[in-house]
Amino acid sequence: MSEKDRESARPSYFLTRLVFLRLLGGVYFIAFLGLVKQLRPLIGRDGLLPASTFLSQVASEAGSRAAGFWTLPSLFWLGSSDAFLQGSAWVGLGLAAAVVLGATNAVLMALLWALYMSFVHIGQLFYGYGWEILLLEAGFLAIFLCPLRSVRPLAAAPPPKVVVWLLRWTLFRVMLGAGLIKLRGDSCWRELTCLFFHYETQPLPNPLSWLLHQAPPWLHKLGVLWNHFIELVCPFALFGPRRLAAVAGLLQIAFQLSLILSGNLAFLNWLTLTLAIACFDDRALGRVLPRRLGERAAALARAATPSPVQRGLGWALLVLVACLSIQPVVNLLSPGQLMNSSFDRLHLVNTYGAFGSVGRTRNEVILLGTDGVPTDGKVRWREYEFKCKPGDVHRRPCVVAPYQLRLDWQIWFAAMSSYDREPWLLHLVYKLLQGDRGALSLLANNPFPEGAPKWIRAELFEYKFTTLKDRGAGWWTRRRLETYLPPVSLDTVELREFIAGQGWPVAAGSRAPAQQGE
Repeated sequence: MSEKDRESARPSYFLTRLVFLRLLGGVYFIAFLGLVKQLRPLIGRDGLLPASTFLSQVASEAGSRAAGFWTLPSLFWLGSSDAFLQGSAWVGLGLAAAVVLGATNAVLMALLWALYMSFVHIGQLFYGYGWEILLLEAGFLAIFLCPLRSVRPLAAAPPPKVVVWLLRWTLFRVMLGAGLIKLRGDSCWRELTCLFFHYETQPLPNPLSWLLHQAPPWLHKLGVLWNHFIELVCPFALFGPRRLAAVAGLLQIAFQLSLILSGNLAFLNWLTLTLAIACFDDRALGRVLPRRLGERAAALARAATPSPVQRGLGWALLVLVACLSIQPVVNLLSPGQLMNSSFDRLHLVNTYGAFGSVGRTRNEVILLGTDGVPTDGKVRWREYEFKCKPGDVHRRPCVVAPYQLRLDWQIWFAAMSSYDREPWLLHLVYKLLQGDRGALSLLANNPFPEGAPKWIRAELFEYKFTTLKDRGAGWWTRRRLETYLPPVSLDTVELREFIAGQGWPVAAGSRAPAQQGE
């Protein structure tokens, strides 16, 4: 083989970088869009879990604000006003849009990573999901995939191969972690019966979830076997020869697309799909991308020469990730495996997992308000509807992913707990009693447009999908289980004391007029 032939046979990753960064920019865009639209009512000064109160508590526990920064690195130690938070979210959205359009370099990706990490660290419960730290890990590696100066989509600086392999290492841990936590966490994965329940009990089902739930048992069992193959066997092929790695990448993409179609799992599946792009080199991607891009990438690959600085940074990154991978690997091998956890404060190398347990029944917290007296047997209670979670049994399940309605997700978890363990939920009730516009903007309706209700209570219902035979009756059936939260008003002493004890403002006796939900 001639020297020229050997050069052309070596894998290059110019197109890999191009596609990966644009998809990652899209995920960042969705993540920052959620912040732009939801951060004020969730973590703003008057939000359900105010970031300013949280930072003060961290500083108090750490001993000072400087010590608090080292405990919880965030740009918002400089300021946590609503204007600063909102402005920072818009900056992130703009930077992410630039990446989607092709303007990428190391500085831009570092800014995106630092900004999103700053939000994750103050987002508290609403930003405690596994895909937040996965985005930070992928975003950190993306910094080293880019050139320092050029912002062109196909820059001359070659993508470091070590970063491509580290992206595969991340995907490996995501998938294997998800597979192992299933086998260890819930017997239904071993018995092949989890899909009997999953489509109905997942956080936010979509219309196809209803249809998939109707499938026969044998098909559900086959689906679980396919899941085990993808998560427990395929990850090892990610490090195989280029063709085997490409096949593994295709299988991962197909699997993620099936998950995207079957439910609303935020941007988790889109981000995992993005990581799978690292399984393809320029020759593989050149078969599906425009010919001119393939030719340009081939020309760049022939002329590419990594600089000594780039090589040094690549080796340093490899050593760093190797050292930080020790605890995640130990966790993967442990019978007490943790799911979606970080072992360093910057979330550089993490451990992942999904659906380690699957609910057999679906319970929903339903909020109801009234202008009357709760003890009056004829009093009319009106229901609050959330934007996506099941409520009205006749309302079609939503399609919202990759966007995440974070309040809807949290109340799904709340139904598995009790109200005294969900401070944000009591704060939501308290705000709805005031007709708070921010809280109402997170909901689908305002059943009290004429003025805030005098009382609110919460009931726990069991929801089940209707069957093909009774589809005309609606999407769900439901039955009441118990009272989740007894009726409370703005004058309920226990509620006021709880709000004050959390460091949140307590309203005066008079109620503000209700505003229509946005």
